[in-house]
Amino acid sequence: MNLEEIAGVAHEPAGTPQGVVVLTHGAGGDRDSELLQRICDEWARRGWLAVRYNLPYRRRRPKGPPSGSAAADRAGIAGAIAVCRKLADGPLIAGGHSYGGRQTSMAIAAGEATVDVLTLFSYPVHPPGKPERRRTEHLPDIAVPTVFTHGTSDPFGTIDELREAVALIAAPTEVVEITGARHDLRSKTFDVPTLAVDAALRLAR
Repeated sequence: MNLEEIAGVAHEPAGTPQGVVVLTHGAGGDRDSELLQRICDEWARRGWLAVRYNLPYRRRRPKGPPSGSAAADRAGIAGAIAVCRKLADGPLIAGGHSYGGRQTSMAIAAGEATVDVLTLFSYPVHPPGKPERRRTEHLPDIAVPTVFTHGTSDPFGTIDELREAVALIAAPTEVVEITGARHDLRSKTFDVPTLAVDAALRLAR
């Protein structure tokens, strides 16, 4: 399975995949984040082919924040979805952590790519400390079921702020609350991958 063009890593299930999951990273991270690895492992355990990949800016330089245009990253997301759609039959679920999830949701809202379900981790409702700068303008244009997995201590948006944002989406949605977790979604109490995959599968049905 050659995923070099999207700098992707595949987590393959034991048998024929039930579908494909395509996930990318947050602004400071890359495809090898602990969160993405754990979520892709869980999807593969459930019989899905899961791919975690680097956004275009991360392919250009190994560290640092996004550079270049967000539009170029969205084109990279559309390209990754197109590549992964050819890997297996069945539904395609896409999303990512923070910046990667937001850019994926913007690509879907703009019709730049099509998916069956969006799965967004730590959606950045606003920059930390700047609740007036909402990043929600495109949400009413999302027409596919969408899962938001979010920590109750995330500085990029409270659960109430997130729920206000989610209410802008007319399609079915689910919010997975991770009590006490911050933006990295680390939790000693909750199995975040299991909860997030369960929610996405409910919406995929």
